[in-house]
Amino acid sequence: MYNMITRLFPVALLTILVSSLAHADEIRIATQPSPFDAPIFVAKHKGWVKEELAKVGAVPAIQWYSFAAGPPMNESFAAGQQDIGFLGDTPAIIAKSAGIDTKIIGLTASGPKTLAVIVPSGSKIRSPKDLKGKKVAVAKGSYAHHLLALVLQEGGLTTNDIKFINMSQADTATAIVNGDIDAAAVWEPLISKLESQGAVRVLADGTGIKKGVLVIIATSDFATKHREQVKAVLRAYRRGAEFIRANPKEAALLITDDVHLASPLLLKVLPKFDFSPVIKAEDIGELKKSEAFMRNAAIIRTPVNIDSFVDISLTRELGHK
Repeated sequence: MYNMITRLFPVALLTILVSSLAHADEIRIATQPSPFDAPIFVAKHKGWVKEELAKVGAVPAIQWYSFAAGPPMNESFAAGQQDIGFLGDTPAIIAKSAGIDTKIIGLTASGPKTLAVIVPSGSKIRSPKDLKGKKVAVAKGSYAHHLLALVLQEGGLTTNDIKFINMSQADTATAIVNGDIDAAAVWEPLISKLESQGAVRVLADGTGIKKGVLVIIATSDFATKHREQVKAVLRAYRRGAEFIRANPKEAALLITDDVHLASPLLLKVLPKFDFSPVIKAEDIGELKKSEAFMRNAAIIRTPVNIDSFVDISLTRELGHK
């Protein structure tokens, strides 16, 4: 029987066919306690991840892991401890440049208003050019780092024209409220949290300059060997996104513990995101700009070929064009 099949199919093609039909006994999913992961949390609570996986075979054990940010998630991927992850574009590119063999298989979310340069509410800083010589904090290597560079560029400045401070988002919140820094480049939900307290105002967000792409990654090995299961997770994610659009209040109540945000504030944040997992040409273009920025800023040393890093076929096979 095997000889007959190998006569009909080349060995290489047969290997791909068998791999795509293989089912993992376990799927390890890495998330962050952030609103941009909202659809996967909805899908988790609704049981849709298991439901979609059941449609393509036996349901594997699903292990959920939470990381405070992209860098520790990358470390877990490097150690071979994760299969699928949800994170920002820059951490994903940094990991790829460092040799972690992953693929971008979809988008977590995007939204130009989900990241911004903020200043204290009473600040005299009114335009990007006013940032010259000021103490500006950002988590180096984050997607807000790229936004900061773009905002400075609009004011005719570079990061050499400011007092650049590498600071975690958590520490940034305290520093800007206490007046220890003059401005910061941050992302949601911190923007809405501080705005609701009257502590800050937005100097500039990503509108017109950065779409704010966040991505879904999978190890290349997992995406190749368990393709149908990966698509099942993407289908569950899409269902979560559709539920948020149709039932924002219920969704906010459902995931408030997952994202560490009260539902009233979460309701203000969610509409800022486009949760479509479809990768478009403009998204690939933004990823290329992010990669070029990080290379020029010496954040990465090894170039990343974005065209080969991104796999658009998975979302296309779900019916997206």
